[in-house]
Amino acid sequence: MIYKSILEKLGKTPMVKIESEDLENINLYAKLECYNPTGSVKDRAAFYIIKKALKLNKINKDTTLIESSSGNFGISLSSYCKKNGLKFYCVVDPHICPINEYLIETLSTKMIKVTEPDENGGYLLNRINKVKELQKEIPNSYWVNQYGNPYNAEAYRDTLGKEICNELKNIDYVFLGVSSGGTITGVSQKVKKVFPKVKIIAVDIVGSVIFGGSPKKRYIPGIGSSMVPSILKDAKIDEVFTVDEASTTKMCHELLKEHNLFVGGSSGSVFSAVKKYFSGKKLKKKPNVIVIFADRGDRYINTVYNKSWCNNFYHNNSEMKKL
Repeated sequence: MIYKSILEKLGKTPMVKIESEDLENINLYAKLECYNPTGSVKDRAAFYIIKKALKLNKINKDTTLIESSSGNFGISLSSYCKKNGLKFYCVVDPHICPINEYLIETLSTKMIKVTEPDENGGYLLNRINKVKELQKEIPNSYWVNQYGNPYNAEAYRDTLGKEICNELKNIDYVFLGVSSGGTITGVSQKVKKVFPKVKIIAVDIVGSVIFGGSPKKRYIPGIGSSMVPSILKDAKIDEVFTVDEASTTKMCHELLKEHNLFVGGSSGSVFSAVKKYFSGKKLKKKPNVIVIFADRGDRYINTVYNKSWCNNFYHNNSEMKKL
């Protein structure tokens, strides 16, 4: 099939079965969202939100869209806004990786970098404050707001959630990393409706405050947050499983070495959670377990996949020395 633009090749991402000696008691399936056009699950939300906002006249061709993102959503919005002839301002921070910064700066209308840390030592809260300032300054502007926009959850309910339900006859567990909250909210709504007995496991990272944890400096983007996303009030979560960044990194390397899956940090977190969750469990039958691998590994080449970075950051962690 020939597409007019790569951005039209959205969704219908592959699902693969992962065979692991540590997980012989389950059937594990990974939904590989890195096969979306710009390399992440966020393409689904960017496309959907823009399309729906245009249809409902929430925005028009003269509207300036604004969002806070130093990662995948910023890249997705930059791409889909450009495709639709829309202006897009992206608010980022110093933690942005070089690849993301290059893509957002190249594809967006304007990139604004917040450099003052907030009360938690991160930048998210001050990025949000900057977005609100820009809203006041720019006539006919629209804050996409992935943390609270119901269209965000709808995007995943109607696309990713629907695909997952069509790909397996039964689903017992779904493990998803949580950051802005849209993916787990939408997916949980759809999967619970089709498979009422399914368990939705939210995976968070140490240092995130989403589920009541204590704030702590985090180094791997794409999972966790220094604020509680309001969109999560509509999520259907059964359990929360928290992992640390050492485990995240170790599992990213294992996925690459053992399964040829070059995936991002949140994927390592989710894989770590599955391993710990099912370790030593004796089950009457093998449950079908789905993991969402949200993005690809190239955007983590300076951190997760950089041995010098790993050695410096985890020099006291014996597990990391095995990488």
